[in-house]
Amino acid sequence: MWILPAILAAFLLGMYDVFKKVSLDNNAVLPTLLFSVLTSSIIVLPVIIGSRLWPETFQQIQLYAPEVTVRELLLIFLKAVIVVASWIFAFFAVKNLPLTVVAPIRATAPLWTLIGALIVFQEKLSTLQWIGILITLTFFFLFSTTGKLEGINFKRNKYVFFIIAATFLGTISGLYDKYIIRNVDRIAVQVWFSVFQLVIMLPVTALLWYPKRHKYTKFTWRWSIPLIGIFLLLCDYFYFYAISIPDSLISIISGVRRSGVLVAFIFGAIVLKEKNIKQKGIYLIGIIVGVFLMAMGS
Repeated sequence: MWILPAILAAFLLGMYDVFKKVSLDNNAVLPTLLFSVLTSSIIVLPVIIGSRLWPETFQQIQLYAPEVTVRELLLIFLKAVIVVASWIFAFFAVKNLPLTVVAPIRATAPLWTLIGALIVFQEKLSTLQWIGILITLTFFFLFSTTGKLEGINFKRNKYVFFIIAATFLGTISGLYDKYIIRNVDRIAVQVWFSVFQLVIMLPVTALLWYPKRHKYTKFTWRWSIPLIGIFLLLCDYFYFYAISIPDSLISIISGVRRSGVLVAFIFGAIVLKEKNIKQKGIYLIGIIVGVFLMAMGS
C-alpha cells in the first residue's frame, strides 16, 4: 500500500524541518547546508560501492543501485540543481522566520504542484479539487494577515519571498519526480542525487561564503546538522518508494507528504513558544484540509 510509506515520509520530513530550525538558529546557512549534504553523501557511498561489489546482497536488502547512463546522470544532476536552489532559499527563510510562519507556507506546495500538473501534464481538475484550491488560497490569504501581528510584512519581508521561492522550486522538483522516478531506478536516483548535492554545495560554499565568512553569522557545529541529512535521506527513501509503486497518485502523495509540516508547527508552538499559535493553527488546518480535498479529488 503506497499510502503508508507516504505517511512515514511526511513524519520524517517534519523532523527534518525541526532539525533544520535547531541547526540554523544563529548559525551560518551555507556551511550548515554543506555539512548536512556531506552526511547524506557519506551514507550513500557504501550503497554505490556495495552495488558494484555485492549486487545480489544489495538487491536482497532493497538497496541496490544499478549502473546509470550519462543521460540518466544528467537528469539526476538537474534534479539536484533544482533542489539545492530550493534548499538555499528555504534555509535562509527558516533561519530568519518563525517555524509557525514557514510551515503553513510550505503546506501550500501541493496546490502549486496541482496547478503545475494542470499546465504541464494538461490534467483536468475535478469539482472537489477546485473546492480544495479555493479553500487553500483563502486560508493562505488569512494566514498572511497573522504575520503583521509579529511585525512580518508578507509584501516586504525578503525571507517570506525566499520561502515562497523555495516552495515553487520544490513544486518544480515534485513534478520532475513524477517523470524521473518512472524512468530511472529510484535507489540510483537517491544515491546519485545525494552525491550531486555535495558536488554543487562545495563550490557554492567556497565561493559565496568562505571568502566573506567574517562578515556573516559565525558557523557553529551542532549535533543536529548531520541529522538534517539523515532524516532527509530516510524521507526520500519512503517518498521515492511510494512514487515508484505503479498505481500510486503523485497528487495524493504530495499532499500527504507535505502534511509533515504539522510536526514542525507543533515543535515551534510547544518547544520554541512562538506567538499567535491558536490563530495560525486554525489557518494551517484550513490549508491542510484544502490540500487533502485536492488530493482526494484526483
